[in-house]
Amino acid sequence: MQNIVSQFAIRGTVKEIKPLGEGLINDTFKVVTEEADAPNYVLQRVNTNVFPDVDMVMRNIKAVTEHIRQKLIDRGETDIDRKVLTFMPSKDDASKLYVEIPEGGASKPGFWRMMIFIPDAITKQAVNPESSRAAGKAFGQFQAMLADIPVELGETIKDFHNMEFRLEQLHQAVKDNLAGRADEPEVKDMLAQIEERAQEMCKAERLGREGKLPKRVCHCDTKVNNMMFDDQDNVLCVIDLDTVMPNFIFSDYGDFLRTGANKVAEDHPEMSEVQFDIDIFKAFTEGYLESAKSFLLSIEIENLPYATALFPYMQCVRFLWDYLNGDKYWKVKYPNHNFVRANNQLHLLLSIEEHWGEMKEFIAAQL
Repeated sequence: MQNIVSQFAIRGTVKEIKPLGEGLINDTFKVVTEEADAPNYVLQRVNTNVFPDVDMVMRNIKAVTEHIRQKLIDRGETDIDRKVLTFMPSKDDASKLYVEIPEGGASKPGFWRMMIFIPDAITKQAVNPESSRAAGKAFGQFQAMLADIPVELGETIKDFHNMEFRLEQLHQAVKDNLAGRADEPEVKDMLAQIEERAQEMCKAERLGREGKLPKRVCHCDTKVNNMMFDDQDNVLCVIDLDTVMPNFIFSDYGDFLRTGANKVAEDHPEMSEVQFDIDIFKAFTEGYLESAKSFLLSIEIENLPYATALFPYMQCVRFLWDYLNGDKYWKVKYPNHNFVRANNQLHLLLSIEEHWGEMKEFIAAQL
């Protein structure tokens, strides 16, 4: 670990390296330095199974963080190193924000990166109206600051939120029927519900092809714990930038509400308890539009209810796809776990549809 750290152009003498956080994707460590005037650091090993093109990921991150940093400077902000992530360059190549380290017996090297540890900052797990409003404002501001970024970012996970692609995957899984589950009555009922909405749910891709809906720089993983707060509950910055890439703004808006506004966990088995929390929707939307309405097109704003419905629908399709393929993508705890997840998301969608008029009225009142 000391050898890996030594490959980066950092200040200070390393005192300690210890595991940090409970992230599910990358391996993360805190690097503590000896000197009082030197920062501490975060060291991460990038998971190349999820992000095979590390160079693209880090080029995206470099472009995004440098653009945000310049915006903060232009605004006259202070304490900027706490308001945007600062990645350390390689000692051998100042243009690279990662290093490749040979690993014994491995067919490919490990890819590592370092960033300055943000002191006196915390993440939150609880989703309530207060944290949802803060999340909406932070992610809306994130998009707003990047609306005029002069470079085109790469797509770090191809077709990640492409609804047409996800339906193609499902149709292939039905055809292949690898696990022999496609003829189950419950599966057929769910497939009918999915097909009934398929044309409407692929609206974003159609509008994009027609030139009516732009792709913008999106975070694409808008969870409440992907923000750092100070001790006064102010949002400092958005973190976990691996999935930052071009997408329709619906990705950041709808994905937060899919998890944040479901009153139960996404694998909760009692479907009568799966309900859309309209108060979370209102708080998140209020914060989001406060930050983002300055650059959003009217077609983007008027389709925010569609975005709210799109992501439970998409996740229903993806969970059912994995169920039909024999549970190869997500870990399962029991044989029909993925079907329960899919059914949960379908019922969340049904609950969202009941609030359609209320959502449209609330959004109109914010403008």
